[in-house]
Parts: sequence; C-alpha cells; structure tokens
Amino acid sequence: MPDNRKEQLSRDEEKLLQLSVRQHLRELRSVILVSVTALVLFSAVSFYFFDPIVDFLYTPFLAIEGLDTEDTLFINFLFEGFLTKLKVSILAGFTLSIPVILFMLVRFVLPALKKREKRVLFVAIFIGSLLVALGFYYGYYSILPLTIKFFTNRGFLPENVGLMLNYQRNILYIFRFILIIMISFQFPILLEALMVLNIIERKALFKVSRFVIVLVFILAAFITPPDFISQCIIAAPLISLYFLAILVAKIFRFGEGEK
Repeated sequence: MPDNRKEQLSRDEEKLLQLSVRQHLRELRSVILVSVTALVLFSAVSFYFFDPIVDFLYTPFLAIEGLDTEDTLFINFLFEGFLTKLKVSILAGFTLSIPVILFMLVRFVLPALKKREKRVLFVAIFIGSLLVALGFYYGYYSILPLTIKFFTNRGFLPENVGLMLNYQRNILYIFRFILIIMISFQFPILLEALMVLNIIERKALFKVSRFVIVLVFILAAFITPPDFISQCIIAAPLISLYFLAILVAKIFRFGEGEK
C-alpha cells in the first residue's frame, strides 16, 4: 500500500511538472507574440509618420558648410528611397517597441525572482531609462554635430571637389550612431546589477579599470572623428559612469563577494 501511494505521488508530481512546463511555454509564446506584434505595429506607424522621423535624422546635415545646393543628400539607385524608408521604419519600430518587449520579459521572469532581485531589477530599469534619455540628448545634440562638422570640413577637400552624400548610408548612420550612444550608456547599469547580485566583485572591476579606459577610447575612436578632443567628449561620460557605478557599489557595500 505505501508503494502504491508513492507511485501515485510521483505521478501527481510529474503531472504538476508537465502543467508547469506547459504554462511557462504558453507564457513564453505570449511574450514572443506580443513583442512581434508591437514590432510590426510600431514599424507600420513609423512607416506612416516617416517624414517627421527622416526630418529629425536629416537636421544635423543642415549645419554642413560650403554647400552649393539645398539638397544635401542624394540617392544613387532607383529603389533607394523605398528601401531607406523601409529600413528606417523597422529600426524606429524596434526602438519604440523596446519598452513593450522589456515589460513582457519582466513580467515573464518576475515570479522567479527573489524580493531583493526584484528591487534591483526595478531600480535598474528606472535609472537605465534616465541614462537612455541622457545618452540620446548627449549623442544627438553634442557628439553628432561635432562628428558631422569634422568629417565634412572643407579643409579635407580640394577646391574643385564638392560634397555629394548618399541618402541611405548617411540617414542610417545617424540612426545607428544614436542607438550606439544610448546602448553604451547602459553598461554602468549592467555592472551595478551584477555587483548587487555578487556576480562580479567591485575590487575586480577597479583592478581592470585601466583596460576599460583603453577600450572606451577605442570605442570612441570608432564612432567619433579621429581626434583626441572628440574622443574625450564621448569617453569622459562613459568612464565617469563606470567609476560612479563602482563608487555607488562601495557606498552600499555591493559586489563584495560571498561572505
């Protein structure tokens, strides 16, 4: 009789496990479905409101000096206009759908997190949102004008050579540039979260800080003009945020390893 009870309990546990797996798969399917729907919907909205979006991306080029015509950007092949509109719409749709995707992911993993981990997650999302806004403003209004002004400097061109900038390449460059800046401003949040969860130790981050500084300047060299001042303009806030994350961890005694 006890053996029969054990077999029945084992079967019940197996059924519960199967139900739990099926429930998680249904929730995961819901996350994917809502995320894809949001991407398609926002891409369609961006396609409809493409003119304001492209005007916003086009504005930095108006500061170029020495242009002989009001048309700053030009297309080189027949389908370039349509393809650019499609690509920009999808990129804009993905960017706008990130909050929805993030919300669905948080709702999916939240039940499995402990109270401390939930608190870390919500604080990281809040501060990360502020840094996204800061990165966007700093990248679009400070770094981007300097970059365009440097690369279109008439000192690089002979007197008989004019500017004919490709429409698709340069519009997509502006979009990707802004995204890179916004994403790069999220690394301190990731580091802080890893230290809070004791995945990375604070002392280890401080020891490798010299290598991080070099890597930040290398990154800055790829996305800014090849002069030291421009690199400092983008590297300085990233390095400051890196050490600020370490300082905050020291104040609240995060990242000290398992005791």
